[in-house]
Amino acid sequence: MHHRNKSKTSRRRRGLSFLSNQKLRCNKEHACAVEQIFHVLYVVSGGGHRHLSITEIAVMAKLFESIGKLGLALAIGGGVVNSALFNVDAGHRAVIFDRFRGVQEAVVGEGTHFLIPWVQKPIVFDCRSRPRNVPVITGSKDLQNVNITLRILFRPVSGQLPRIFTSIGEDYDERVLPSITTEVLKAVVARFDAGELITQRELVSRQVSEDLTERASTFGLILDDVSLTHLTFGKEFTEAVEMKQVAQQEAERARFVVEKAEQQKQAAIISAEGDSQAALLIANSLMEAGDGLVELRKLEAAEDIAFQLSRSRNVTYLPPGQGTLLQLPQ
Repeated sequence: MHHRNKSKTSRRRRGLSFLSNQKLRCNKEHACAVEQIFHVLYVVSGGGHRHLSITEIAVMAKLFESIGKLGLALAIGGGVVNSALFNVDAGHRAVIFDRFRGVQEAVVGEGTHFLIPWVQKPIVFDCRSRPRNVPVITGSKDLQNVNITLRILFRPVSGQLPRIFTSIGEDYDERVLPSITTEVLKAVVARFDAGELITQRELVSRQVSEDLTERASTFGLILDDVSLTHLTFGKEFTEAVEMKQVAQQEAERARFVVEKAEQQKQAAIISAEGDSQAALLIANSLMEAGDGLVELRKLEAAEDIAFQLSRSRNVTYLPPGQGTLLQLPQ
């Protein structure tokens, strides 16, 4: 047992001597790391397994050093490669800005692409249709305040992205759409009265769409859809419309009264004409027939009265020329 411990102590001393020689070639931090590795290898090899020789330890140290250098090189290379790649998602396009040559004319499509790190920088644009609501307050032809909200579906022209980025910038929609929309809406609405804006809304919307599409094309923008989503007027116009409706209703009522009076007048005239003609006919009949016609009408009237009285239960008809006894109390 004593001999075995002595042998281990001797081998430990030889390993430490080798480490001292290695420290002369390396800096202090590197030597400490190598010493820790050798110590671990020595402990593992002494646990019932074959002990490593000094030469094997030196070879393994060089191997670990090579692996470390290779890992560092791979990490640096991976970082360089990663910085030289960029992705363009579906529906997007990219413009390359070069530090020495400026904005490149070529537009990069979808996919993964290479660039020169630090020298080149990709600027990605969304080329899909996007909605935007633009509220505008303007005046009509008859000087009425009109509140209009316009909904626009827009997208940039892919081939003109370098010019858009150079002349306008990445936030082209914020800089262009509100101004041209306000300009076009004010010009179109001023051609119509307030009433025409309601009754001819389709025509107004079509005119705005045509003018705005033409105006946006000068900035490299495509408008897929333009629609009027909100249209209201000022308080004064609303009150005027209500008063106009009330006046129209009153006029309709007055016209009805006049027409009714006219009809009653015509009816009275017709009735008077009928009475006049009847009186004239009666007078002519009297002149031709004398009192006989009057007596005939009296007899007809008396006969009719007698008939009506005979049908009544509360009336007793006593014909003339007959004696009737009345039992009166004494």
